[in-house]
Amino acid sequence: MAEKFVEINNIRICYQVQGEGYPIVLIHGFGSKKESFMAQIPALSHEFKVISFDNRGSGKSARPNIPYTMEMFVDDIKGLLEYLEIDKAHLIGLSLGGMIGLNYVLKYPNTVNKLVLINTLAQLPNDFDPETYVNTKIEALELAKKDPELSFWQSTHFGFYHEFRSKMKANPKEKFYGLWSVEDILKYYKTDPPTAQDVRNIASSFKTHNAYEKLHEIKHKTLLLTASHDRLVPKEKMLEIHKKMSNSTYQIIEKAGHESPKSRAPEVNKAIIEFLE
Repeated sequence: MAEKFVEINNIRICYQVQGEGYPIVLIHGFGSKKESFMAQIPALSHEFKVISFDNRGSGKSARPNIPYTMEMFVDDIKGLLEYLEIDKAHLIGLSLGGMIGLNYVLKYPNTVNKLVLINTLAQLPNDFDPETYVNTKIEALELAKKDPELSFWQSTHFGFYHEFRSKMKANPKEKFYGLWSVEDILKYYKTDPPTAQDVRNIASSFKTHNAYEKLHEIKHKTLLLTASHDRLVPKEKMLEIHKKMSNSTYQIIEKAGHESPKSRAPEVNKAIIEFLE
């Protein structure tokens, strides 16, 4: 289905709706956009109505030059659901999207059915330095302007398990699982990339994220998918979430990094569909 746009909270949000059935909202991660779920949407849209969108500061949505908060991201989703006349939906959040999902379900619990959190955090580590993280992201953006392929392959050290990464390098044209290729991802990275200012604005939301002490309030059925070799969000961090939530299921995706939804798409999709059904 073609992309559409709607004015929400005085900014323009780009979204797509694909498939029929019970609604699912997909929330993407930092520096990403709705197409980051390229390995999930085909499978999920066979069973559900899948709503994907670009967060403010990302993709084709508006990029107001102000520091963002979790509440802004949350209210953008609420506004989109109201516009689409959806009273209740499943939420699936990846990385930063999972943080947004946690904040959303805490603020608007009655509008969420089930929750799926993938490779995410309930709070930032005590030793987390946002400025270092921002500068690293900006350096990667600058490199991407000069040499997008080199920048991409550097990022795969964090995103993909080494064995799968070797397959990607050996077969950049191969459609893994019939869903995506390295060439597809390279094109994705080159299209509507974030700016340095976008990175700073999005990273400001970290200051307003601390759902850990409220996890016990979330009674929704929740699937926690973590990756065995995630160097950005170690599986122990998601185990901490599992221990604090009374109605959660914890599942490890083996031989996978932060990009487990792509590298282990069949396993991830099966887990999500079985949980939601």
